[in-house]
Amino acid sequence: MRREISQSVLDALNACQAIREFTQGQTFEHYRENKLLRSGVERQFEIMGEAFNRIDAIDATFRERLPEMGAVIGMRNRIIHGYDAVDDSIIWDAVQRHVPRLTVWLEEIQ
Repeated sequence: MRREISQSVLDALNACQAIREFTQGQTFEHYRENKLLRSGVERQFEIMGEAFNRIDAIDATFRERLPEMGAVIGMRNRIIHGYDAVDDSIIWDAVQRHVPRLTVWLEEIQ
């Protein structure tokens, strides 16, 4: 794996692990009410989305192995450019359903 891709995979993995650490034992209600927690989780999704953007620019076939890649890039774009329209329930759903799977996958390819 090219060094640039390897570094971006590591960045995405670190972001996934941070999201899991931040949200461990938390409820959606706590997430929605805690500005610091929401900010931290959103920042990690921004990092993950940017890492996937960089991978995509180097190797477009990478998306074939990771179908969620496009969704994470889209989430990053929404958080950054549509910050006033971020839906907390969508972010929380991604935290609960997709981040654990992404973490495992990224660990396996590292």
